[in-house]
Amino acid sequence: MNEAMPEKVIIVEGTSDKRKVKAIISEPVEIICTNGTISLTKLDELIENLFDKDVFILVDADDAGEKLRKQFKREFPEAEHLYIDRMYREVATAPEHHLATVLLGANIDVYMEFLDRG
Repeated sequence: MNEAMPEKVIIVEGTSDKRKVKAIISEPVEIICTNGTISLTKLDELIENLFDKDVFILVDADDAGEKLRKQFKREFPEAEHLYIDRMYREVATAPEHHLATVLLGANIDVYMEFLDRG
């Protein structure tokens, strides 16, 4: 096993989501941005590179996020889907405590101070 490459990958929509999640996680995890929508070609490329990793989908609880989630469910059913509470709508604006709890529930290590803030 190659220690340099993280075995876990989280796919988010935007760079603000990536920054927020990256600040909470305490283990090496690759975070990939789709920048909103993703073409089928790009998605196929992505899937090809991720087939041997633990992949998590963490997108906004809005129409664009749901559309992206459906695309991943159809094209990459092996991925695990993580959900933020609908009342927060966006990953980037969800409280850190909430995101830390969601990530920890998926066995992704987080900095404990984010759990203490709840």
